[in-house]
Amino acid sequence: MSWLIALFSRIALLCVWIWTPLVGRAFHGGWLLPLLGIILLPITTLVFVLVYALSGSGVTGWGWLWVVLALLLDLGAHSYPARSTIKARQSRIGMPSRPESV
Repeated sequence: MSWLIALFSRIALLCVWIWTPLVGRAFHGGWLLPLLGIILLPITTLVFVLVYALSGSGVTGWGWLWVVLALLLDLGAHSYPARSTIKARQSRIGMPSRPESV
């Protein structure tokens, strides 16, 4: 499920970047940070662009709270596959390898 959210946010950010000037305004015309944002932290980058566009003068105060929450969501989405792999390994370690050994 986390990959679906990340994919949606990447597509949404790419569409916002192509069809509106919001990404250019938020990153002051640069292209490297938005590109890295699409690849590494898509939800955080999208929320930063939206908060910047809504505030008009930059991200301040409560806007940073939304950016930090998006960062935590991104980090959770990145860590979910590793966490599920560890749980699967732990469940296999606890199970006997042969049924007759029980």
